Amino acid sequence: MIGRYTRPEMGAIWSDEGKIARWLAVEIAVCEAWAERGRIPAGALAVLRKATCDIERMREIEREVDHDMIAFTRATGESVGEYARYIHLGLTSSDVIDTALAMQLRDAGAVLDRDLAALEAAVAGQAVRHRMTPMMGRTHGVHAEPTTFGLKMAVWYDELRRQRRRLDLAREDIAVGKLSGAVGTHAHVPVDLEEEVCARLGLGVAPASTQIIQRDRHAFFLSVLAGIGGTLEKMATEIRHLQRTEVREAEEPFDPGNMGSSAMPHKRNPHASERISGIARLLRGYAVTGGENVALWHERDISHSSAERVILPDACIVLDFALEDMTDIIERLVVYPDQMLKNLEITGGAIFSQPVMLALVDAGMDRTAAYKLVQRYAHASWEGGPSLRAALENDPEVTARIGRDRIAELFDPAPQLRAVDAVFARLGLPVA
Repeated sequence: MIGRYTRPEMGAIWSDEGKIARWLAVEIAVCEAWAERGRIPAGALAVLRKATCDIERMREIEREVDHDMIAFTRATGESVGEYARYIHLGLTSSDVIDTALAMQLRDAGAVLDRDLAALEAAVAGQAVRHRMTPMMGRTHGVHAEPTTFGLKMAVWYDELRRQRRRLDLAREDIAVGKLSGAVGTHAHVPVDLEEEVCARLGLGVAPASTQIIQRDRHAFFLSVLAGIGGTLEKMATEIRHLQRTEVREAEEPFDPGNMGSSAMPHKRNPHASERISGIARLLRGYAVTGGENVALWHERDISHSSAERVILPDACIVLDFALEDMTDIIERLVVYPDQMLKNLEITGGAIFSQPVMLALVDAGMDRTAAYKLVQRYAHASWEGGPSLRAALENDPEVTARIGRDRIAELFDPAPQLRAVDAVFARLGLPVA
């Protein structure tokens, strides 16, 4: 992934140095397990524990042999002299590669979980802050009924909690190693050694494996990351709409010195939210490729590995970036409550058509008749005629059925929004 979207901690996990350090950790843990079984002398183990891999030397060997694991074992062997024969004892390449990859994904998943927790907290804070900040609720992009900005955020908060639970499942599912040998039969590495080594590395064990860990695990992990990206895009799309000039109910932070356009000095564009929308598309693409990697020939082929060198690091890196980006947007989001109130009023009260219709039905009017009556007045109001309230107050049939005082009550959004407190309580968010 390009440096623009790579944060240091996540980048270190997926760097060549990070990968090789984990390959080395697997090899040393296997040596320790063999030493406990008497296959490697104690004196040799003391040296093997200090083994290192010169990455430049490894690359030099790889140019010769065209095999990264052979290059790794040879470069590492050069650091331990005569005891090099004990490195990679009984193993096949995927034993090391897949087990180390599980460590990388486990560690990357922990970073993503912290990212999600930070975003979840930021969204919860805005939800509580704006619990009763009234705004226009929209369906199909069209004014529907009043809602609150806090409720919008509470919906996001609940979705982020679900995504975090899914990530927990994916992290558990992916954090397994395998040391079962060339086709998974344990012909050269006993099952108990595999279990012992994986435990030392902080991993579970794939109960049954071929030459590789089965790729349904990786596909699931990528699909969860893509799902989180979808939630971020949902949030970003909403912010992009709310920042439109004609709406302007909220906008991304715009720091001093920022410039929104190279040509138009007045512009303040939702560029970060747009960037997140683009990153979500990448994540969905990675998930599709992950699904394609599940079906391999017999006990293994390597059609998956070329894709995984790109999609697994990049998916973790860009999601890490996008989560941090969205957290910053939410924490410093500029909200315009006065504009929200102004937008509530632009249809002349037409948005209160449902409570009026229901009041007429409760008063005994046929529902279809009530619907058509209110619809006629609401459309006229929307098109610049008398407000819906004024039209109703001047209709003798309506006033006879529900009275002027009741009409006035129906145009107060506050009673309609009180149930928001019940939603917040259900989510465990404070209402006081």
